[in-house]
Amino acid sequence: MQRFITILLVVMAVLSGTVLPTFAQTSQTYTVVSGDTLFRIALRFGTTVDALAQANSITNTGIIYVGQQLTLPSGSAPVATATPASTNATPAPTAVPSSGVTHTVQRGETLGSIARQYGTTFSAIATANNLANPNLIYVGQQLTIPGATAPTTSPTAVPTSTPTTSSTATYTIKSGDTLASIARQYGTTTSAIATANGITNINLIYAGQRLTIPGASGGTPSTTPTTTPSGGNTNTSVNLGTSGFEMGGHVFSFAYPDLMKNTGLTWAKVQVRYNQGDNPNNVAGTITTAKERGFKILLSVVGNKDQLAANPTQYYQDFATFLGGVAALNPDGIEVWNEQNIDREWPSGLISGTQYTSMLRAAYQAIKARNANVLVISGAPAPTGFFGNCTPAGCDDNFFIAEMKNQGAANYMDCVGIHYNEGIISPTLNSGDPRGSSSHYSRYYNGMVSLYSSTFPGKPLCFTEIGYLSADGYNSLPAGFSWASTTSVAEQSEWLSSAARIARDSRIIRLFVIWNIDSTTYGDDPQGGYAIVRPDQTCPACNAIVAALK
Repeated sequence: MQRFITILLVVMAVLSGTVLPTFAQTSQTYTVVSGDTLFRIALRFGTTVDALAQANSITNTGIIYVGQQLTLPSGSAPVATATPASTNATPAPTAVPSSGVTHTVQRGETLGSIARQYGTTFSAIATANNLANPNLIYVGQQLTIPGATAPTTSPTAVPTSTPTTSSTATYTIKSGDTLASIARQYGTTTSAIATANGITNINLIYAGQRLTIPGASGGTPSTTPTTTPSGGNTNTSVNLGTSGFEMGGHVFSFAYPDLMKNTGLTWAKVQVRYNQGDNPNNVAGTITTAKERGFKILLSVVGNKDQLAANPTQYYQDFATFLGGVAALNPDGIEVWNEQNIDREWPSGLISGTQYTSMLRAAYQAIKARNANVLVISGAPAPTGFFGNCTPAGCDDNFFIAEMKNQGAANYMDCVGIHYNEGIISPTLNSGDPRGSSSHYSRYYNGMVSLYSSTFPGKPLCFTEIGYLSADGYNSLPAGFSWASTTSVAEQSEWLSSAARIARDSRIIRLFVIWNIDSTTYGDDPQGGYAIVRPDQTCPACNAIVAALK
């Protein structure tokens, strides 16, 4: 096929008078630009994802970064007729007719299946609808189908899990599935399934998604799917598989991009403070900086509690409008507030899961209206049993999230925000904390995960802060943090790496954001003590995390 395409390009070039560039058969390189995936690069150069991954020793085909130099497999050539200025030139988008029809996304559909209905391509639909990630569409979304007047084929009902008997099977993804495991079941390849379904990131699939399996032998899987253990959690209805787990770090600068990437961190989190009247464009520079360095960007947006107290209803709407404007700038995720269950972040007397859910509802709707691809994470309450229930000054997180659940908060978030930043024992332990209230769930990693997953069954969890405090390299800890006075950097490294491994294997943690990467603040709030880049500029936790996740 590749030889045929090459011959066709030469013939077309001769007929049009275009001079084709000459490509060496070896040592071609390509520099990754914003928006690239291995799948798109493979299509551009007439090769496969597997070939690119093998040529560049890439073990996770979902992770590449801007500026990365890729070696193109021997025989690769741009599949285009125009002469590019270099192998890094991005081909001009294919022109599509301005006329078209509107399609409403139904449950189980993908951009690839919709494209087949209308006799077009998933890339044409993505371009027409300005979809930054063609894998992230949602039920009820209105899509413009360029150049179409009616579907060329009528959608047909397919079984929810039983493959069809034709040579092309249909499969509905279950919890724990990955594209690789599905490919093995049907005796095909990951790249073949990705191509057939218009999947540009093979690590982004979800339970309930329907896939066309090309070339399946009689439509029957070659092996029986196995059920992945839930890891002891109570949220058995969510099972992301290892492909749904990602890691990141809260950054105060972007001074350590290579260290973060080498540790396996693909997200950067930055906190943003909002005041009424702020322009969303104020955060554009942060988004650009993160993406230029090859990271997905999570913005944790926290408002002004005094402005909120003055007029909650108006403030909720203003805050939602701001978040909608931020979403239009194309961040990868937005966390709606932070530790909203205590009076340092939320006005005293108004602290409740009911009030917060009113804000979350407005924020979610505004964000999705402007950019459906943004991952919306609920604000993470501070883990505490200090208040004994709910008081004007604060609310224990178990009572707070129970109120959120009762108000329907699960409908207004993609992921449940969770914090764990006061551990002083291994995350593998469920008892033995030496402090008072040693039986309280918030003392233990597993206690926190069990609480949040059982409160919101069916929703993945996103750790937007998880860290361990150590005074090593600094002076003694302030009184309010003396509980961590004996924790060493070696323990910080061991516990953080163990928590990362447990989170990955649990199959219910979507995002694991380390608190923090690079703070040097060390005072009443000893943020520098949580940092994995220590005062001597070493990062013992980095090596520990890499080793734990192998």
